Amino acid sequence: MLNQVFIAGASDGLALGNMLFLLIAFAILMLLLKKYAWGPVVKMMDDRANKVAHDLDSAEDARQSAETLQQERQAQLTSARTDANTIVTDAKNAANQESQKIVSDAQTTAQAMQDRAAAQIEQDRDQAMLSAKDDVAELSVTIAQKIIQKELKLDDQKALIDAYIDGLGEK
Repeated sequence: MLNQVFIAGASDGLALGNMLFLLIAFAILMLLLKKYAWGPVVKMMDDRANKVAHDLDSAEDARQSAETLQQERQAQLTSARTDANTIVTDAKNAANQESQKIVSDAQTTAQAMQDRAAAQIEQDRDQAMLSAKDDVAELSVTIAQKIIQKELKLDDQKALIDAYIDGLGEK
């Protein structure tokens, strides 16, 4: 039994020594891990978290910038459409005014042509009447000369014929 106690006591001392050695080795291993592995891993994780946060902030800024640009472009597009509609409306109005001016000028020109034509017709009619009076006067004088067989003065004959024609015109 003594043998067994010695073996048991040795095993307790051995186990306690082993345990103490393992604890010291574990503590050293933990210190080494903390210094050489845990620090860089934590630093890498912090850097990664900072990069993700920075990327999220950048993405939010880019999204807001894109929304602002989209709103500006929409406003420019609306303004361009308004300007185009204004230009088209102005062009239509100018075309209508030009059309009315052309029609008015054409009517004025046509009226002037009608007035000139009426004046020309009146003048031609007057000339025709004078020519007809002269022809009738000469014809009457010729006929009267043949009938009366005497010669009247030309001025007297014309006065007589003019009086006769004026009398016909009044009737």
